[in-house]
Amino acid sequence: MLKQEKVQFVLDTLEDLYPETPIPLDHKDPYTLLIAVLMSAQSTDARVNTITPLLFAKADNPYDMIKLSVDEIREIIKPVGLSPMKSKGIHGLSQILIDKHDGKVPANFKDLEALPAVGHKTASVVMSQAFNIPAFAVDTHIHRLMYRWGLTNGKNVEQTEKDAKRLFPEHTWNKLHLQIIYYGREYSPARGWDLDKDIITKTIGRKTVIEEYLKKKK
Repeated sequence: MLKQEKVQFVLDTLEDLYPETPIPLDHKDPYTLLIAVLMSAQSTDARVNTITPLLFAKADNPYDMIKLSVDEIREIIKPVGLSPMKSKGIHGLSQILIDKHDGKVPANFKDLEALPAVGHKTASVVMSQAFNIPAFAVDTHIHRLMYRWGLTNGKNVEQTEKDAKRLFPEHTWNKLHLQIIYYGREYSPARGWDLDKDIITKTIGRKTVIEEYLKKKK
């Protein structure tokens, strides 16, 4: 199968499986999405969704957030992990949004990535899901699947993002990002992976990955 045919197979299969792609993190506007995405680093969306209502009940905008101390924020968000860094980031970025952006989340990469605790992946999620601007946020699921599918040799997420943007049409990026995440969780996880259920890897997967899987199974 040619690379372009592989790409089309991925797009068609994911569209069949996930015609609708609800955003997995609960939020109501760009600010609450930004905070939820920041909190999701090295945590699960499900866990974040249990904690954000507690935080947003006290502060769902930057003006209320800076009334809380870093320690108060940390106490609330502790269950999601990395709370010392995340609480500082949440408080710090809320102050910057007020000082520099009239309390609003900026809709560009440069200003987003200048905020504390906001990296390129977080900025990409906010750009695509809050502002509908094409971006391809590569997380561990997407990195793993793009490699399994032989669509990147990327040793890191930066290379995987470049390859994804080169291979897939821009108008598909925002939805595709979520479709791949859903697919990775359901059919192609890191642990407990069953190749028979993973139709995409089974059909177009990297030969070495499939051979390695079969060898382990024996």
